[in-house]
Amino acid sequence: MNSTASPALATAAVAALQSRLPNVGTTIFTVMSALAAEKGAVNLGQGFPDFDCDPALVDAVTGAMKSGFNQYPPMTGVPALREAIAAKIAGLYGHAYDAASEITVTAGATQGILTAILCCVHPGDEVIIIEPAYDSYVPAIELAGGKPVFVQMEVGPDGYSVPWQKLADAVSPATRLIMLNSPHNPTGSVLREPDLRALADIVRGTDILIVSDEVYEHMVYDGARHESVCRHPELAVRAFVISSFGKTYHVTGWKIGYVAAPAPLMAEFRKVHQFNVFTVNTPVQHGIARYMADPAPYLDLPAFYQRKRDLFRAGLAATRFRLLPSDGTYFQCVDYSAISSMPEAEFAKWLTAEIGVAAIPVSAFYNRPRESGIVRFCYAKKDDTLRLALQRLATL
Repeated sequence: MNSTASPALATAAVAALQSRLPNVGTTIFTVMSALAAEKGAVNLGQGFPDFDCDPALVDAVTGAMKSGFNQYPPMTGVPALREAIAAKIAGLYGHAYDAASEITVTAGATQGILTAILCCVHPGDEVIIIEPAYDSYVPAIELAGGKPVFVQMEVGPDGYSVPWQKLADAVSPATRLIMLNSPHNPTGSVLREPDLRALADIVRGTDILIVSDEVYEHMVYDGARHESVCRHPELAVRAFVISSFGKTYHVTGWKIGYVAAPAPLMAEFRKVHQFNVFTVNTPVQHGIARYMADPAPYLDLPAFYQRKRDLFRAGLAATRFRLLPSDGTYFQCVDYSAISSMPEAEFAKWLTAEIGVAAIPVSAFYNRPRESGIVRFCYAKKDDTLRLALQRLATL
């Protein structure tokens, strides 16, 4: 066969394609991680651990593979895992979800977010997003034909907070959904009980739904409790609650999470889920179900990460950064205005290239970049990694 392409094929134009996401480019996380690798910087930008998970979890998954759990599981998820999830939620938050009809295992939280939005947002529907916001929200809304409506958090010496009156003012007859995220990425703030009461006041008497991104649910510090939407019956009846085993068990690359919602909402969610991914990795589901029999790994997680937070904050206190509160997640935001007047993206690149520590500009979490002189570090790292980063930052 002649391997030389014919003149007609060689000159053929690629078929035209109109982008569904014309404004989406390479994410800041990819850019900063590549720069960190190029410069040999300590990567405190992208939010993933640099330490291993519990070997017992790997053994549980390996055991599932060896036991023959390698074919398709049920579309909704392995029953034992859904039952373990329901038991965990009931034990922590006092809300009883039916494992059979109200919990679905997903290919990570991002797939759960996309599926929840696709199942309930129609062209022309408005979706309220609280900024700064995780970067998958807007593309998911646009793919559904929805219109994002942005409400910006307020930031002061005490950190970030949601201006509930401004959010209430953003509600219109076209509002279909409110995106909620607590503990909050990127700010490290958490919603308290008065925040949930304010949200309940806003949605009461409406058909507005809630997508509650709670992937950092087990990372709330200083003795505070996580205010899951599950705790509030008035909100739970209209909410898709999303969490992530990747975040909880230090296995972000496994891409496994779950969504809990009332049965009528979950029925619609599953219609999209079955044609989105259909189902999720079988042996991992069985392994996690077995591992969840011991609640200690997630019950101990706040203390585990609070120690890392405190180590990192103590080191940063010796620099010219101004620390904002980190009440949850594994992120620490800092104000660098005493160090530089550079825009956030430029400062983050300079910090990576010249100081050898990668961070993420918080401006990247806004639909239209907003300059606040704040960058975000991730402290889900080995202690030695954090100490090396602090040693370099001490030169500022």
